[in-house]
Amino acid sequence: MAMTGEKTPRKTLLSFYCDDTGPYQAGAAAFRDFLDYCGKNGVAGESSVILGGDKASMARDSDADELEYISQVKRARECGIDAHFELMTHWGLFDFVDNRERPGAPHEGLWLYEPAVTAGQYEAYFGSIIAEGDRAGVRFTGMTWPGCSCEACTKRYAELRSKGPISPNPNMWQALLNLAKKGRFEGKTVPCFFDSSEKDYGCNLKAGDGEYGVYDLMPNTEDRLGSWGNGADYVDADYYITADGKSGAIVRHVEAGAPYCLFYAHWQGLNPGNGVGWKAFTAVVERVRTHLGSRVTWMRPSEISTRYRRAGGWDFREPL
Repeated sequence: MAMTGEKTPRKTLLSFYCDDTGPYQAGAAAFRDFLDYCGKNGVAGESSVILGGDKASMARDSDADELEYISQVKRARECGIDAHFELMTHWGLFDFVDNRERPGAPHEGLWLYEPAVTAGQYEAYFGSIIAEGDRAGVRFTGMTWPGCSCEACTKRYAELRSKGPISPNPNMWQALLNLAKKGRFEGKTVPCFFDSSEKDYGCNLKAGDGEYGVYDLMPNTEDRLGSWGNGADYVDADYYITADGKSGAIVRHVEAGAPYCLFYAHWQGLNPGNGVGWKAFTAVVERVRTHLGSRVTWMRPSEISTRYRRAGGWDFREPL
């Protein structure tokens, strides 16, 4: 029992974001197997949805594999996995009338940083993505940022940085809040993934009103599960937790009493079909169960942000 005046030690929340998810890397069957594994092992996290990742909306005129993928997304939550939209294409802005990427349009990730975009413009675009989700029967829980390092984006980011530190346009956060208040997201809080840091992390409120809130819930571990290049050089289960359970990023966060440990991954490397990081992921899950099972709680990002807002902090976590 904690001494008088001392905070009660609590379990560390464990979760993850997985970007670039879809049926094109390894087929819908790989996503099914991923969900089956997470559900069976009590794993919780997020796996992004990019409905326009093949240049047209998956919610319209889908092929068999796209339809199967969508059917799996519909059951993701019951398997412990949130479904954020990673915007619509991960590339150029989408034309929802013509059902295609707009020729010559700025890339979505960069567009979120452009200072001239209004809250109304963001709300209309995000609302159209959500409407495509409705068409497919998919409810979104949040948003992740589709980063891009193409020549045009790199040049424009440099121009923005030349004027000082850059951050997403505040109108973007307000647009997400407006949509949450209209009931367009699965819950009343909207967790997002933009910044990350192993040391300076947090569940940072970006826009809020009453029970509604938009948060940048930052990952505090890196991607050592193959990353977007699906490269073996980027696979290291020991980075997260060693076989003896004595060291690794997850262990450090737990030992430090951190409120959460949230890691970042990419579907290209993580997926169980052809991802080089899948065996490392399952090894991490097993090592956590063996060595840290009584000290961590797996939780979806949207549940973290919702319970955080209701509690006004981290005291909702289970006592050790």
